[in-house]
Amino acid sequence: MQSEMHLANNRLTKDIVYPFANANFLAKHPPLCIEGGEGVYIIDGRGNRYIDGQAGLWNVNAGHGRPEIKRAIVEQLDRLSFYSMFGNTATMPMIELAELLCRLTAPEGMKRVFYSSGGSEAVEAAIKLTRQFWRLSQKPERTKFISLQQGYHGVTLGALSLNGKTAYREQYEPLLQGFFQVETPYLYRNPFTSDPMELGRICAELLEREIIYQGPNSVAAFIAEPIQGAGGVIVPPANFWPLVREICDRYGVLMISDEVVTGFGRSGSMFGCRAHGVKPDIMVFAKGINSGYVPLGATMINARVAAAFDSDDNSEFTPRAFMHGNTYAGHPLACAAAVANLHIVERENLPANAGEVGKYCLDRLKELEPRHRNIGDIRGMGLMIGIELVADKKTKQPFDLAERFGAKIWERCMEKGVLIRNLADTFIISPPLTLRKEHVDVIVETFDKAISAVE
Repeated sequence: MQSEMHLANNRLTKDIVYPFANANFLAKHPPLCIEGGEGVYIIDGRGNRYIDGQAGLWNVNAGHGRPEIKRAIVEQLDRLSFYSMFGNTATMPMIELAELLCRLTAPEGMKRVFYSSGGSEAVEAAIKLTRQFWRLSQKPERTKFISLQQGYHGVTLGALSLNGKTAYREQYEPLLQGFFQVETPYLYRNPFTSDPMELGRICAELLEREIIYQGPNSVAAFIAEPIQGAGGVIVPPANFWPLVREICDRYGVLMISDEVVTGFGRSGSMFGCRAHGVKPDIMVFAKGINSGYVPLGATMINARVAAAFDSDDNSEFTPRAFMHGNTYAGHPLACAAAVANLHIVERENLPANAGEVGKYCLDRLKELEPRHRNIGDIRGMGLMIGIELVADKKTKQPFDLAERFGAKIWERCMEKGVLIRNLADTFIISPPLTLRKEHVDVIVETFDKAISAVE
């Protein structure tokens, strides 16, 4: 399969600027051209099948080629391909999806949904909703946002300003003012403690200290992923989120749960914040909302935030109108796909499957840890699992990325029909939530052999 990958037509790289990729590297290593998908498998142009260990990009939760989702898109396409939400118009799919989302998030107290085109745009909407909320609440001085180091929230300028990874930020600085990051509860790498509950308490206290330092009356919101995804699948201690909720309430700060990755089952619970037992003020969705069949994002607000936008004024544009929107927000094809997808998530109880199969995968992977000198840490929750590779276990010294240690393992896994994502030598396993234990066995055994060969 390796030779077939390198035989991929250069048309794949010649005319495209690829995200997060070096053009010269791609010229020598043409991308694997994916031309089909079925369930948990993807298929290249030569008919080779691979277990999709990354679910596209965290998002094909219901699996590839689901006839229910395809049928919903085609039926909507036959009725109406597109109409916008602007100008006081709507389509039935966006209405049906809003009702469904409000029902699913009722335990979190969500009341209204704002549609966008994807995760970054949904985070951007959350930033604007928050700032306008405080202006409407007669507290315009509340403009600052606090997020976590290692966090990832997207690539639009506002979302990027929230990001806590230097590699994503440094090429585009200076970013927006008023955005600050605090220490993340990263158990494997932190300067404080190896005790999870103590770490959760320390990191929550650091957040509180930052709020006090900035001036509580100037802080608009704290935002974080319930489980950090692109930062390396960092699972916080059990006490962290409840403590954060207490701190936000103490100082009147809004809490935003970025559920772009964790939403709709990936963590083993319907939502990541629900797994941690907290109710945010704002929730952000994309990816799993419709398993990636058509781009879609959503930002949901609770009753407290929604009330600020209500007005007795009947004119269209008032200070309480949310002056933000995207042409493709609430796209009828995307919303039709989302309704069909979320019915699958509920009917097949995919969150429960993610929890059960994810635990089995995590347990099997942990059996590898003592057998390999370069596996530093294995962590995860549900079907989002991280394997952090290190050059030295005792010192936790990471590899020089120029060595391409993880890349070589990725290539060997790919040759054997398993695709899992490698980010700075942390492997991320985030397959469709329909994964079964027999698929896990293949993934684990393939990874075991691949790292043995490279070591």
